[in-house]
Amino acid sequence: MSGHRGPLAVMIPSRERVIVRRGWSFEPTRFDPCEWVSQVLSALRWAAPRGLAGSTGAANSANIRAGTAHRTPVRIRPILPESAMPHRRTLLLTAAASAGLAAAGLAPRAHAQQRLFFGIATGGTGGTYYPLGGMLAQLISNKATVDGRRVTASAEAANASVANAKLIAEKQIESAFVAADILDAAFNGTNQFDKAPLKNLRALGALYPETVQLITRADMNINGVRDLKGKRVSSGAPGSGQYQLLTDLLAVHGMKRDEIREDMSSFTQAVDKIKDGNLEATLITAGVPTSAVTDFAQSHALKLIPLAGPEIAELQKRQPYYTSVTIPAGTYRGVAAPVETLAVMAVWATHDALPENVAYEVTKALFENTAIMGQVHVQGRNISLKTALSVGTTPLHPGAAKYYREKGVLK
Repeated sequence: MSGHRGPLAVMIPSRERVIVRRGWSFEPTRFDPCEWVSQVLSALRWAAPRGLAGSTGAANSANIRAGTAHRTPVRIRPILPESAMPHRRTLLLTAAASAGLAAAGLAPRAHAQQRLFFGIATGGTGGTYYPLGGMLAQLISNKATVDGRRVTASAEAANASVANAKLIAEKQIESAFVAADILDAAFNGTNQFDKAPLKNLRALGALYPETVQLITRADMNINGVRDLKGKRVSSGAPGSGQYQLLTDLLAVHGMKRDEIREDMSSFTQAVDKIKDGNLEATLITAGVPTSAVTDFAQSHALKLIPLAGPEIAELQKRQPYYTSVTIPAGTYRGVAAPVETLAVMAVWATHDALPENVAYEVTKALFENTAIMGQVHVQGRNISLKTALSVGTTPLHPGAAKYYREKGVLK
């Protein structure tokens, strides 16, 4: 087919996510294999002549979920730069099943109804971004409308802060969760973004504090950052915010990066490697309790390394977004005493091309339903208008600013 790049990889479970690595989203709410294939082919025939098929990339996976409705909506979502798809609208094609479809050899009849699609890039499934992003997407889909059109939102697993900032700046997705220090570095062109500022980034609002957790097994002779010398240590998945944090932690302790044996694994992968003895420690920055750490503590003796003292005070001078916090005793199995460490705010960010009315409605959907966020993770309870403006130097999106002015938190 025109525009196809590489194989079309499809999984077809009955009631789970189906991935089409094609840059397009198809979402049947009732799974009928024959009908589904016909709809996919029809959609690709529609897309190919327009030069819209074939986009690839981490954020370009499509989600297909099977449901129970009689009619079968199919969402076709191109993930393309703004220049290639100026309006980036989602087309909802509603295909009606017909008893004589197979005999007639025709594709399902469909009519187009415009919806606004809104994506949220989160993090790995073992962190906190992912479950809270999923609940936020559900909230927006249930609550937000723009000019009479429903906003259809979805959360996508991604590589977290650094990668997310780039996805937004390139307009490959509408919004993402980004740690405040990474968002600031991206906007101002410092650290990983040295001399390449992403000036089109905008903030929708601060979310909750992400806690820095340096974890190892209890039987390891690691009690501080200096003990990491010569050890196998994960700094997080490529594109995560832990890379810069590890650099700073090592520097204030008089160490260089080449003095450790660095690994770049996701939270879940790193924890599994520690279990298997293939890694000594990992740095995890996420809302506590973090599912990957909870899982580890259920089967292995966990040690949380404290991050406090004069070296950490020096790090906070370099990275003012980090504040001192305490992980309470009992947060994880086997952690019997409080542990001093650091935390940084997670920020919900977007780009400056997001329409003002869309930014307003999605921000409103979140901050007028914060109690629901706490139902999926305890950190959801920390999302509040009182801290919504703690976004650093990145400008607020005008749509979000409008909502905050209405609520009296922004003058």
